[in-house]
Amino acid sequence: MFPRIGTLGAAALLVGLGATAPASASTSAATPPGSTAEEQRLDRAAPQEILRRSGFDSRAPQLARALAKTRSYAQARRLVAGEGGELWRRAVDRVQGRGPAGGDLSRDDDRPLYWARLGMTRELRQWEPSGFRLSEKQRARLIGALETSSRGQDAVAYPRGHKHAKRILVTGFDPFTLDRDVRISNPSGAAALALDGTTIQTAEGPARIEAVTFPVRWQDFGDGAVERALRAQLPRVDLFTTISQGRVGKFDIERTNGAWRGGFPDNENLSRTETVPVRDPASQPQWTSTTLPYKAIVAADTGRFPVYDNTSVTEIPAGGTAPVVRPDGPSEGSTAREGGGGNYLSNEIAYRATLLRDRLGLHDRLPGGHVHTPVLQFGAGNTDPATGAVTDPEFVRNRLDIVAQVRGILGAAVSSS
Repeated sequence: MFPRIGTLGAAALLVGLGATAPASASTSAATPPGSTAEEQRLDRAAPQEILRRSGFDSRAPQLARALAKTRSYAQARRLVAGEGGELWRRAVDRVQGRGPAGGDLSRDDDRPLYWARLGMTRELRQWEPSGFRLSEKQRARLIGALETSSRGQDAVAYPRGHKHAKRILVTGFDPFTLDRDVRISNPSGAAALALDGTTIQTAEGPARIEAVTFPVRWQDFGDGAVERALRAQLPRVDLFTTISQGRVGKFDIERTNGAWRGGFPDNENLSRTETVPVRDPASQPQWTSTTLPYKAIVAADTGRFPVYDNTSVTEIPAGGTAPVVRPDGPSEGSTAREGGGGNYLSNEIAYRATLLRDRLGLHDRLPGGHVHTPVLQFGAGNTDPATGAVTDPEFVRNRLDIVAQVRGILGAAVSSS
């Protein structure tokens, strides 16, 4: 991202993986039958420690035991949706201080949800029912139901009886670049868990926040996961923002989003280098823009990290062939190569959400856009993934401060909208 290298924020810069993948449809690491590349990381020491120290190590075995008792696909579908919803509620409750902590891992941690979900999808992928036949299409639907319910996507509910309360929708992401450091947390996912179902007081009165999360997988986005989750919600809310991890030590309000995938590998080790695939590509714009009150957000005192109005993009100018950086936004007729947030899935969720806003006819009345958080860093002396601990006091402090500042940014945005 800074410099433009096609990541969910600055990941490629940080991990030395800045080269764009070849312009092919996809690349993939070989995976054994019955599990995905993402699920295989579960067996490493750090994920197992995170699950054990949060009490979330029981979720996948619990699902496996319950699945063994099901006698029909319909029964399995109800079970899976219920277990996914319970996983989301348990993760939100843990982060927000309700119920048992389940261990000594700090409550603000987003990683137990991520790793527990993967344990559950692996159980579903490997499950062989007794007494009825399960087609691969049905298995895929069960996994889809678990993904949806365990990400809060079917649980967005603004309470009735608060006619004057503003409604805010935020989105977060799973951890990513896990082959570099499997201990990684994502502050956008932590913010989603901390803010879901909460109310903040703003200059315009109370504002209720609902949150959902998304995977770091190209295929899910190409299959319409963002649009399915947000289409019914955007007409109901007063403000929305997609959130992801960006630059070290800085927040960015991304002014412009681009219709290009840069090829950086996702959590399944898959790459995509192409125009962002959407419905009705004939009417697809190369660029979409934020409608968040970025000037007011940047000017507000929201926390210890500086907040920037990021206007830079990378484009191929009209009539040109080579990409160039435009510090002040795209020129007329240009072709996108990177939005303000790069050309990975952070840019893509911002592009898809704001394009959906525009196609729903909400551009002039709905503030919405993308916020990049600072990179969540481990403390000094705990930066080597081969020898480092899964957490440390500075790591926890950084995450808490980022989440608190996201809350402050939302308050500033609502007050200025």
